[in-house]
Parts: sequence; structure tokens; C-alpha cells
Amino acid sequence: MVVKAEGAGDAPRRVTIFGSTGSVGTQTVDLVARDPERFAVEALTANRNVALLAEQARQLRPKLAVVADPAAYADLKEALAGTGVEAAAGPQAVAEAAERPSDWVMAAIVGAAGLEPTLAAVRRGACVAFANKEVLVCAGALMMEEVRRHGANLLPVDSEHSAIYQVFDFDRLDSVQRLILTASGGPFRTRDRAFMAAATREQAVAHPTWDMGAKISIDSATMMNKGLEIIEAHFLFGVPEEKIDVLVHPQSVVHSLVEYVDGSVLAQLGTPDMRTPIAYALGWPARIPTPAERLDLVKAATLTFEAPDPERFPALRLARAALQSGGGAPTILSAANEVAVQAFLDRRIGFLDIERIVEGVLGTLPHRPLRDLGAVRDTDAEARRVAADRVDALAR
Repeated sequence: MVVKAEGAGDAPRRVTIFGSTGSVGTQTVDLVARDPERFAVEALTANRNVALLAEQARQLRPKLAVVADPAAYADLKEALAGTGVEAAAGPQAVAEAAERPSDWVMAAIVGAAGLEPTLAAVRRGACVAFANKEVLVCAGALMMEEVRRHGANLLPVDSEHSAIYQVFDFDRLDSVQRLILTASGGPFRTRDRAFMAAATREQAVAHPTWDMGAKISIDSATMMNKGLEIIEAHFLFGVPEEKIDVLVHPQSVVHSLVEYVDGSVLAQLGTPDMRTPIAYALGWPARIPTPAERLDLVKAATLTFEAPDPERFPALRLARAALQSGGGAPTILSAANEVAVQAFLDRRIGFLDIERIVEGVLGTLPHRPLRDLGAVRDTDAEARRVAADRVDALAR
């Protein structure tokens, strides 16, 4: 269950943005910059894009700017000279940024690297908006236990989980019949396996409706993103796997639905613009304006829906199997997928090799229980090692 808090103060909300130079991060920066009286920035972090991080810091004037790559520290410090913004670098500095006294944290670091700073923000009871589904996939039970223990608020930024959050009856869980996650189907929705076998990086990242980063665009093309979202929804909303369905909706107008026991189906609709779910989390429990295009149903005209094809997109089956298996299986799934997706982006393997690597690693490693964060780290590292070996074997 997601913890929900009451009320919001009138003072400016102090925010920290992890992954500020990525797709979600830049859109969060855009929204914060539009309303400087409502928001004040405590910290910004980026992986290695010093130029954009420094530009954002000069615009938003945070107290701290952190680059995860230690080798980039000198460049960041020089770029921020005279601004009054403190510069720092390295993974430990990123983790320390999570402990700074902000009211609201955007967790938008891609992949398992976002786990520890997100957990640090949760442990100080912050309101944490997370765009990193791997956080719950890798350590869902542990993360939700920490949310409950520390009285934090965990707000989903994925458009699908944000949609469910907005129409989910947290006070009457027994009234929920099922969750329905919508999927665009990605760039290969109508393509056969032969086409996908020869697909290029450029074809795979060309998402038909959403503007996203490279990793999540590839996950959309394989439909692994929807598999990861099934796991995320299970932990976030406390709904069993068999009550979470996927529906392909190419227009990306209906962002997800909740079906209740009386037959009512509630949905959240909007144009495909990530600034809408980001703004919902940024302003929560209030709503704030966004520059997103307004939904015109007359213009949209026709909305279509279809079942996903498990033969052409086996990633859905792999994700469900990992969730059913439990223990470290979802962590293995996520880690192996990260390695395989990066190898494809680096043009070392073919598109269909992604799913083969993930399935092979899932079938190779034991699915041990994850009792603490150390076990999560060890399982993640082992899965990455095995996945990297398989990439090397294919790339020879």
C-alpha cells in the first residue's frame, strides 16, 4: 500500500532532483522553473552531463549540484565558480544529496543506480516521486517496508502508475477487482519477429507517441517496460500479479485503468506528455498548472485497444514469471535487462538478443530471498556479471 499524507503547507516546497539532466529530470526542471515562488531547489544531480547540470544550477540556484562521475568534478566546479552553488562528485555525494533537507525528491536516476539515493530519501520521511521503476522491481518488498516504517510518501511518476494512483481507492482495497496497465505497443507493435531480428538502434528508440530516454524507449520496444510495470504495480498498490492486466492502446490517451468489483472502470486520460504525471507528483496533494497540450477527444476521434501478443513480445511472460518466482528473480530480470539493453544501444548485440539474455540469466541464477539491501546488491551484481558474459559471447 502507498502511504498517503494530508495537507500541504503554504511555504515554497523545497525540492531535490536526481537525474536532472535526463528526460524526466529536464521536464521536472522545466516545471520548477516556471513557478519559482512555489518551489525552491535544494540539490540537483546528474550522471556526467556537466554542461547541462551547470546550466540548470545557474537557472535554479540550488544549494548543491552533484555529478556522479568523479572525473567530472573539476569541470563542474569551474562551471559553477562564482554562482554560490556548492559542487560535489561521486556516488557517495549523490547519496548524501538524498539526505539534504528537501521536502520533495524526484528520483529519476535510470536503473538500479537509483536505488540507494531513493532509499536514503525514503528513510528521512521525504515525499519521493519516482520515475525509476527499477527501484521497486529490484527491491520492492524492502522499499515498501521502509516507506511504511519512516512515514514517507511514494508517488509514482510513470504515466501508468500515476493514472492508477489518481483513481485507486486506498481506503477500500477489497473493492479493487484488477488493475489494467495500458501500453502503446512501441515502435514494433505491428512488426513480425523477422523484422525485429534485424531492427536497428534508431528504429527501436523511435517511440510513436512518447518522448523518452534511450533505455526506456528500448524497454518499450521489447515491452519489457510493461513487464517491469506489472512488478512495480504489484508492490506499489499491493495487488497480486494475477489481477494486473496489460492492454495495448496505441494512441496513449488512456493512461491506465482500475476495475472495481461492481463493474465500474475508472481511468485517467490525457495527452502523452510526461509533464502531466510529473506535475501531479510535484504539486501533490494539490494540482499545479502545466504547459501540456489539453486533451481534445473530438480531435482524438478514435481510441483503439488490443491484447498484447505474448509470442512476439515474450518479455511480458518473463516479468510475470520473475514476479511469481519471487525472491531475487525480479532483481535478476532488471539487472540482466539493463546490461542487455545497453549492449544493444552500443550495437554489440541484436534486438532479439535482449530477451534471450534476460531469459538465460533468469534460468541460470538461483532466486534467493532478499532480506536486506546487501542481498539486493549482490544479486544485482551477479546478474550483471552473467549477463555481461552472455553479451560477450554473442558479440564475438
